Amino acid sequence: MNRKVTVIGGAGNVGATVARAVANRELADVVVLDIAADKAKGVALDIYQACPIEGSDARLIGGDSWEDMADSDVVVVTSGVPRKPGMSRDDLLLTNFKIMQSVTEKIVKYAPNSIIVPVANPLDAMCWAVHKLSGFPRERVIGMAGILDSARMRAFLATELDVSVENVHAFVLGGHGDTMVPLPRYSTVAGIPITVLLSPERIEALVQRTRTGGAEVVALLKTGSAYYAPAASVAEMVDAILLDRRRVLPCAVLLQGEYGTAGLFVGVPVVLGAGGMERIIEIELLPDEAAAFAASAASVRELVAALPA
Repeated sequence: MNRKVTVIGGAGNVGATVARAVANRELADVVVLDIAADKAKGVALDIYQACPIEGSDARLIGGDSWEDMADSDVVVVTSGVPRKPGMSRDDLLLTNFKIMQSVTEKIVKYAPNSIIVPVANPLDAMCWAVHKLSGFPRERVIGMAGILDSARMRAFLATELDVSVENVHAFVLGGHGDTMVPLPRYSTVAGIPITVLLSPERIEALVQRTRTGGAEVVALLKTGSAYYAPAASVAEMVDAILLDRRRVLPCAVLLQGEYGTAGLFVGVPVVLGAGGMERIIEIELLPDEAAAFAASAASVRELVAALPA
């Protein structure tokens, strides 16, 4: 196979699940990198031994050798400290920034033409850090967040309305945190706006559950944070990029005036293809929606301001 994906932090729950999803879909050969070298080797070997059952010819290797990342098409950065009960994503800021410093240096050295997909929290600030540290164009640093947030909202809506998730489309903008901006007006079931199908009270309850969807999982797991849904979200991005699908997906990208915001990574709908972020799609926001988006962006700006210069 001539496509290659490296998962940094691949021995962790999110990383290992990403590696398996990419291999199962036969999207690329996969390098599982982690400071826990033997565990990374074991994860890679285990997934590789599942490939004959899955009907995938993807090859996997694991370890802690950065040279194995050479010529990767996509590098997924899952390294970072996960949330624990009572912690916010923002509590991880400085710890995970130091990790981003270390891994970004290696990406620039060994995979300078890759597209980077950061996953570590606080997501938007970590994307900003990776972009600044790497010097990559904004098209090649794309954060995973909006797909996950939208998927959570879709799941909750499908349960509420007792319909297939395939008929549910949800629209979530803004930072990946408590200030995210779910947009009921643009969220539909088979093309029907949910504002027609649900009362304002039920919509608000589902919007709030979407905002705290990650914390709900953390509180239940007690020993870590979500990984199945985040990994599936990453796999959808990798699929769109490597197969040049030009999918319209909500992702965290560097805004340069779009949505009235500049110099920050914030979640918006983008076209994903072989070049990474092909373009940003701007939609018209009502005054209250625009105010919520601006507040979310302001929250991201506070985090970025707290990072080392």
